[in-house]
Amino acid sequence: MIARGALLLTLLAAPVPAPAHAPGDSGVRWSVQPSTAKGPDGRDFILRRAAPGERLTDYIGITNLTNKAQTFSVYGTDAYNTDDGSFALLPAADKPSDIGSWIALGARSFTVPANTRLDVPFSITVPVNATPGDHAGGVIASIAEETTGADGQKVLVDRRVAARVYLTVAGAVAPTLKIDTVRLEYAQSANPSDGGVMTVRYLVRNTGNQRLSGTGAVRVTGPFGWRLARTEAMEIPELLPGGSVTITEKILGVQPTVRLDARVEVEPATFEQKLPTVSRSTGVWAWPWALVALVGALVLYLLIRLIRLVRRRRATRPLDIVPTP
Repeated sequence: MIARGALLLTLLAAPVPAPAHAPGDSGVRWSVQPSTAKGPDGRDFILRRAAPGERLTDYIGITNLTNKAQTFSVYGTDAYNTDDGSFALLPAADKPSDIGSWIALGARSFTVPANTRLDVPFSITVPVNATPGDHAGGVIASIAEETTGADGQKVLVDRRVAARVYLTVAGAVAPTLKIDTVRLEYAQSANPSDGGVMTVRYLVRNTGNQRLSGTGAVRVTGPFGWRLARTEAMEIPELLPGGSVTITEKILGVQPTVRLDARVEVEPATFEQKLPTVSRSTGVWAWPWALVALVGALVLYLLIRLIRLVRRRRATRPLDIVPTP
């Protein structure tokens, strides 16, 4: 069981040269959560504000849920958004360059007795030249264990549990969300009455200095603004400054109308207010081939009829006879 506000991560390291043996389940369990010197205070995350040059102190509670003492590596690191927009922390081998480098602890490792919680203090020293806005990271408690992979090689498994840390540095804020690209694909159904499937992919990027979430929707129109479809609002995950996510929407039953236009609208929001909607449009050709074939067949039929009619008239027209003198 992981306490509320904790984040579980697992990292597989490079192979370790050692004799292979069957892996065993260590049964080590622990939790990490925001805390105080006297114990957890109910926070989901560590959420603080500071001015450049300021130093803050906070705590995480590491609870050993096993029946013997365990030693944990404890350190701070930076957060980032994965490709699907999820919150993640840098691998242990990557050196932090933002808030993770501002976090300091009294020791690199801490031993926690069996079935006991240890409240560990840490400090955040904000550089005097820190950029204003939101900075995100985490404080991790990890245990590295040797195990055997599927190929029989020894690997180190770094099992990590973390508490998120959000720090807002005082200064001018610029909450900005941008739609970088919109890509359309259209595939017609074998049955013309079913229309087709439009796939819309759009990249949303946080170009400001505050973490943002929001909702996105797609509106599809044909010629002269003829409204064909509109998707339900889709939640956009929390994006950290500089973070991005690609949203994919599949819209069924879109009729081909020669030209299809898709307008993506995103309503960004901070955790305190909504922001103006941002939008971006693009289009794709969608020929109604069944209708084109029908019209083509009709034109061909009329052309053939016309040719036959002209030939028939020529064949039945009387010849002019000029009398001989």
